[in-house]
Amino acid sequence: MNQAIEPTRQDVRRVLRKANSLHERFGTAVHDRVTASVFEAARKVTAKAVETAQEGSPDRDLKIDRLLTSRLFGFPVMLTLLAVVFWLTIEGANLPSSFLASLFMEDGGLKVWFAERLGWEGAPAFLGASLYDLLMKGCSLLNVPGWLSGFLIDGVYLGLAWVVSVMLPPMAIFFPLFTLLEDFGVLPRIAFNLDRFFRAVGAHGKQALTMAMGFGCNAAGVIACRIINSPRERLIAILTNNFVPCNGRWPTLIMMATLFLAAALPSGLAALVSIGALTAATLFGVAVTLLISFFLSRTLLRGVASSFMLELPPYRPPQPGRILYTSLIDRTWFVLKRAVICAAPAGGLIWILGAIPAGDSNLFALLAARLDPVGRLLGLDGVILLAFIFAIPANEIVVPTIIMGYMNLGRMTEIDNPAMLFADNGWTALTAVCVMLFSLLHYPCTTTTMTIWAETRSVKWTLLSNLIPLFMAVAVCFLVAQGSALFG
Repeated sequence: MNQAIEPTRQDVRRVLRKANSLHERFGTAVHDRVTASVFEAARKVTAKAVETAQEGSPDRDLKIDRLLTSRLFGFPVMLTLLAVVFWLTIEGANLPSSFLASLFMEDGGLKVWFAERLGWEGAPAFLGASLYDLLMKGCSLLNVPGWLSGFLIDGVYLGLAWVVSVMLPPMAIFFPLFTLLEDFGVLPRIAFNLDRFFRAVGAHGKQALTMAMGFGCNAAGVIACRIINSPRERLIAILTNNFVPCNGRWPTLIMMATLFLAAALPSGLAALVSIGALTAATLFGVAVTLLISFFLSRTLLRGVASSFMLELPPYRPPQPGRILYTSLIDRTWFVLKRAVICAAPAGGLIWILGAIPAGDSNLFALLAARLDPVGRLLGLDGVILLAFIFAIPANEIVVPTIIMGYMNLGRMTEIDNPAMLFADNGWTALTAVCVMLFSLLHYPCTTTTMTIWAETRSVKWTLLSNLIPLFMAVAVCFLVAQGSALFG
């Protein structure tokens, strides 16, 4: 019977010296080089043994890949695609958004909208009343008590009307465009380009894919982290997925960029400023993702980044049916439904807080005043901070909550020009920037938090997934606000 030979200390040292020697000789990219050689050999064998039915198709894919995955042109092309998507979303959403606002709550209803937007002065008289006007008249005819009509119409209904009119048009444009890029095969190329950055910060290359999923929904991005085999790297991806803007935060970012940052500029320049602001916010979110990934991989989650093989799928014609279903049903309808469910009780609660007297004002104003000193340090104010607290169930209701707070829970008469309402309450361009930054970086919504708990089953990591983004949001807004005050 052979006895096992125990390695001596000298044997271990000899193996380690050999490993270090090979490491210095071949570097850290041995796995990549081996994989590349395997694929190159497979390509040569395929070229000799396989005849394709569509001549030139592989060459076409290779030519496109050389552009999209090029170190020189890859990122400029991706940024251009992102900017085009933003431009189409912003420009395309203006008209339907104003139409819905006029239908639901604007003075003069659709009659004024047709006259101002289309130059048609002959619209029927019955279009001169919005649904808000009709509901208020109905309550008056039925002798509904003022407190009940205020709660239902000024609180619940206006909150819902605002969410639908502001959120639906940009989502109905943005999500089909995003799904189109996904269906065409662009997203895996984006992951390929970002792979080296994630490996450089000690994370897994597949985190680029999970981050891309987060653009649609952070909860879906967290679930997608299952594709990462390493538990350490999976946790890094889960804890940082919140730093890319999800469905619920796009409306706030788009509105801040279009209705405030670029509101006073000529139309052509305003569109460029809006697109630039949204693109910059997205890139900043990616940069923070890399920064926090680097911090976690060097502290709480130390380790060496593992390699993986990413097979780029062939380019294929988009499937219109799949794109429409995925973007309009799975994404737009899902997000809008969740926002409406959250906006209804939030609108009613905000109205109640405004109706409850507290000293010389009401309870909502009192809570906002208590938060105001902290908000000012962050470039915000108490109403904005309170709105983010109310929006914990869903990020979609931040803006309607701010507006209802500023309007003292009354009729949203300034809804046609929210920038004027914000300016009347002391907003500057710095305020809009800080709102965008806080919205981009702050804690995840309830759905995402519950998903993180389900994936980790850890109170520690679930708390950190909320505390790390909150710390980043507070720190960045504080530095921006105080730095602007110091050097402005």
